[in-house]
This record gives sequence, structure tokens and C-alpha cells, in this order.
Amino acid sequence: MTSLPTDDTEAAQRAQAALSAVRGEVAKAVVGQEAAVTALVIALLARGHVLLEGVPGVAKTLLVRSLAAALSIETKRVQFTPDLMPGDITGSLVFDSRSSEFTFRPGPVFTNLLLADEINRTPPKTQSALLEAMEERQVSVDGEARPVPTPFMVAATQNPVEYEGTYPLPEAQLDRFLMKVSMPLPERDAELEVLRRHAADFDPRDLAAAGIRPVAGPADLAAGTAAVRGVQVRADVAAYIVDLVRATRSAPSLSLGASPRAATALLATSRAWAWLSGRDFVTPDDVKAMTRSTLAHRLQLRPEAELEGVGTAAVLDSVIGAVPVPR
Repeated sequence: MTSLPTDDTEAAQRAQAALSAVRGEVAKAVVGQEAAVTALVIALLARGHVLLEGVPGVAKTLLVRSLAAALSIETKRVQFTPDLMPGDITGSLVFDSRSSEFTFRPGPVFTNLLLADEINRTPPKTQSALLEAMEERQVSVDGEARPVPTPFMVAATQNPVEYEGTYPLPEAQLDRFLMKVSMPLPERDAELEVLRRHAADFDPRDLAAAGIRPVAGPADLAAGTAAVRGVQVRADVAAYIVDLVRATRSAPSLSLGASPRAATALLATSRAWAWLSGRDFVTPDDVKAMTRSTLAHRLQLRPEAELEGVGTAAVLDSVIGAVPVPR
């Protein structure tokens, strides 16, 4: 692997230390969700987007706000509802009576970290308004392309329990999310810590009072992203990624396996995880660690498998166990 110039190497080392400290800052407000914090940082480094899934009350919104505060980046929140229109997200042209001209009023998508809350509660027409911004990092309004800021990430939340009045995301849009992260209910000790903090007057709306301070910034994310691109991937590890993805396509419990885009996503997340772990090369264990969160939402179960209670996690465990691991 070609070595980075000294200045770039020092910037990457500073970024690695700063982004590692982010997890500690977020933990000042969010208890017991360290894996979700790491996943969001990985997605930012890999320039991807995240689908957050969990029942109400597990701090999905607080997690995103805390992460933005620790990274010193702008965040906006959109509550998706059945009557939300695409222009409410992307922005629209507004007539200015003083100049007698139409001017563009940016929507909430023009931010660094967009929280799309309960994205499955809005119709597909509005869901698709995010597709161009997620894939092309721009928004086209009235024939003019307007770039979104850098960095840019969409963190969309879903409630996995309530399906009445929802519009499930189509496979094409699910595939645009780099990772799907499940936020479980906390363990007993973590839940006791939550109560202890609230008894001590913790206010989730006042992150500064919680002690969260910016320990990293956009420059660290940019340096980290550049360093992740330099992480080495051996030929046999790349082949292992391809074999895992191809194995999902022949899994008997699945009607839809992972696409070639899924392989590139698994490569990106494995590189980011390796770099955060302090290595400049990807190991098979890195790939295994990222397989479930990167591939699970891209798979579709056969109806008979769902009736039998088979889940995508079990299918991926079977795939990981069957594909030979390179030495």
C-alpha cells in the first residue's frame, strides 16, 4: 500500500483519536447504545446512510442529536407524516414580492446530519424525495442541481412493531442505506443508569448541560474518510466478501439475495471498521463483524420462511458459517 504523506498521516492519526473520543461524549447522554454510535461513525466515514430501527423510547433521536453535538456538525430533524410533501424535505421555489422573482428556499435536507424520523409513515412519493440527495448528494429543483453540504448523512428511523398506516420502504430504497442498525432495549443496569440520570435532573433537550462537548469536526471526518480509502484489502479478503454476498443469492430461505452494491457496501464498512480499530488492512473478522448490519436489510425472506419464524440474522449466520474463511 502506498504510504500517505506525513501531513496526511498525522491528520489521520488525530482524526482517529478524535472520532474514538466521540463515543465517550455520546455516552454522556445515551446509555447502552455503543454499537449504534460506532455504526453511525462508520457510516459517516464511508459516506453512507443508516437506517435506525427500534421501539419508541430507546433514544434514537437523542443519539443522532448527541452525535452531531460531539462532531460539531449541523443536524435537522424531519417528522415524516402521511401528509408530508417532497418539497417539505428538499425545499421549493417561493415568490418574492419585493423582487418579483422566485427564490429557492432550502429544505431541511440541506444539513450535515438529517434525522428522518419514522420514514415509513410517509408515502413512497415523499420517501423518494431523499433518493437523489442520498445517492447523488444533490437536490434538483426546477431543473437546477443544488449540492447538499459535506459531510452529509441521512439517519432514518423505523418502528419495528407498529405497521398500521405505514408505507414499507421498497427494496430499491433500502439498498441505498449503507447499514441497518437495531437499537435494542437496554439491559437492566443500563436502564437503572437512565433512571439515575433523570432523577439527577438530566434534560435530553439540553445536551450542553449533559456535558457533551465537540471533540471532533468535519475536518476529522474528511481526514478519516481519506485514510479509510487507503486501508488495504487483500485479494483473498475481497474474494471472501464476494463469496459471502453470492452465497445469500442461493440461500433457500431467501427470495432476494444481496446485490453487487451490497458487496461494495460491505467493503466500505469493513475498511472503516478496520481503520477505527487501528489497522490499515482488513481482516476476515472485520468482514464478519460488519456483515449483519450491512447486508440484513438488503435481503428478502420467502413467505414460508417467515411463517416458520426464520429471520435474516439467522440466514446470515448460516451463510457466514458455510463460506470458507481465508487464512
